[in-house]
Amino acid sequence: MLPGHHCLPLSPGMKVGILGGSFNPAHSGHLQMSELALRKLGLDRVVWMVSPQNPLKSRVGMEQFSDRFFSAVEVARHPKIVVSDFELLAQSPYTARSLTRLQHMHPRVHFVWIMGADNLYSIHHWDRWTRIFQAVPIAVVARPGYQHQAAFSRASLRYRMSRVDERDAKLLPLLKAPSWVYLRTMLNPVSSTKIRNQAASQGYRWPNLRDVQR
Repeated sequence: MLPGHHCLPLSPGMKVGILGGSFNPAHSGHLQMSELALRKLGLDRVVWMVSPQNPLKSRVGMEQFSDRFFSAVEVARHPKIVVSDFELLAQSPYTARSLTRLQHMHPRVHFVWIMGADNLYSIHHWDRWTRIFQAVPIAVVARPGYQHQAAFSRASLRYRMSRVDERDAKLLPLLKAPSWVYLRTMLNPVSSTKIRNQAASQGYRWPNLRDVQR
């Protein structure tokens, strides 16, 4: 049984960031995003919500959930980061539905959705994507190659009046949705795709990708 099956350790009044994804595998970029959000948003915790299967990604090359989950546990060595199999148990890979369920379970927790600028660029393809913006505040973290695309994405243009100045980022968790902020940071070039390609070229297979990331 996976160690994240218990109820999330969340208390009323907490400010909690949710970082969802395939984590195929987890890497230093996920950790950097989380540490940035903890610092700039003043969060009490960040939850890595590992998806059972991203509906927009092929199953080809998608490792088993347990391997991806434990890769996240391996990387997320931070006292304020929790790795969760919430979506697996809820049997829903859709972010909008997962956030709704989390809010029902923890009505007095202040949730923030955390995502990279690459996801801001493509979020209009997600299931019920506007519900995500209407449900919780959103923190968008800069990603290499997506500064321009994210700025002129369908989502950023639609919610341009709801954007919060980065200087006021610590207010975001307590703001009413829709509200979002763009967090600038040193761009981390690492990606799950690059790690998988490097692993394949070196003949590695899971669960030995940690050797490739060193």
